[in-house]
Amino acid sequence: MIRKAISWRGFVKGATVIAAGLAFAAGCSNKDALTIEPTAIHAKTTESFVSLFNGKDLTGWKGLPAKPYDNPIKRGKLTAEQLSVAQAKADELMRKHWKTVDGVLEFDGGGFSLATIKKYEDFEMLVDWKIVGPNGDSGVYLRGSPQVQIWDPAFKKFGSGGLYNNKKNPSKPTEMADNPIGKWNSFRIKMIGDKVTVHLNDKLVVDNVTMENYWDRNLPIFPSEQIELQCHGDPIHFKNIFIREIPRPSIRSKF
Repeated sequence: MIRKAISWRGFVKGATVIAAGLAFAAGCSNKDALTIEPTAIHAKTTESFVSLFNGKDLTGWKGLPAKPYDNPIKRGKLTAEQLSVAQAKADELMRKHWKTVDGVLEFDGGGFSLATIKKYEDFEMLVDWKIVGPNGDSGVYLRGSPQVQIWDPAFKKFGSGGLYNNKKNPSKPTEMADNPIGKWNSFRIKMIGDKVTVHLNDKLVVDNVTMENYWDRNLPIFPSEQIELQCHGDPIHFKNIFIREIPRPSIRSKF
């Protein structure tokens, strides 16, 4: 399964180069024909990455329960029966608004966020995303917490990739690295402990910044939680979602 994903990335990169050559030879003036897809940036992917999205359906994903149970602290206080009811409603809403179309995960702007079934500790994540309309807004929640920001930079006047909900630590990206609306973008996100590093389109925009706990600022970020693709009322597309778990150092006795 992993080898197929790597082969696909290599195929896209090769196909893009060939297409660019043909367009140049034909004297094509359309700049789009020479655009390098974000998958070429992810060509560095190794066999330690696994796919989070199979390109066919929502296997491995679940709906995020509606407020207030999008908050991991409050969700954790539900009984098993209460959580089951809330999750069933969330999954029903997910199936209405999150669809897979030609290998792309498409969100129509309704409903609520999408979450991984599995919880993660330290990891490195690859994901391509595309805003499909003006003023679009979304994000990637890390360990159930907001967020690595995605939005239309023309509307907000600074780029995507920042830790938007930080108050004490840096919240903005160091530069605007977004592609135009309607074009694919590529995130490489690494989270170790409470430190987050983000590359957007192969440019470092967040460098080892502490991610604060939005849900309770007196607490550090959760040590383990799900990853979420945010609903913010705007359509957005995702594809090529991969993750590499990073083992934490084992604590050994000195005796």
